[in-house]
Amino acid sequence: MTLREEIADFLGRKRIAVVGVSTEPVSTSRALFKEFLARGYDVIPVNPKAPEIDGHRCFASVREIEPRPEAVLIMTPATKTDAVVHDCAESGVESVWMYRGAGTGAVSQPAVDYCREHGIHVVPGECPFMFFPNTAFVHACHGFFHKLFSPALRQ
Repeated sequence: MTLREEIADFLGRKRIAVVGVSTEPVSTSRALFKEFLARGYDVIPVNPKAPEIDGHRCFASVREIEPRPEAVLIMTPATKTDAVVHDCAESGVESVWMYRGAGTGAVSQPAVDYCREHGIHVVPGECPFMFFPNTAFVHACHGFFHKLFSPALRQ
């Protein structure tokens, strides 16, 4: 699959866990969590340090979630991504998005390789805000130029 197809596949799933959603009310992970909720997704927060996020029961790991999520958005540091994708494989998760806004984000090449070796669809980087339909102007502009100049997204 091309990167655009992987993104469309991920966004086409409706039960999504957000691993690393922050306990801080003003953060990118909370904003994405809320955006998925606002768009009608069944979103499950994962953070071992929180019992709940915005009134939703929070889980310590993907393995604890029943029924399992179809997809997982990883918003942890890259050093934790390998463990998360192993949990995803054990849980039967079909699609993973490793968030990247700047720097490496959650992207870990060994984790990307692991996903591909285990039949898990993977988006290695990118920010979902840029790919939502009818997204905020700033995200739409960023997404437009990123898609225009990113070779992986022109396929």
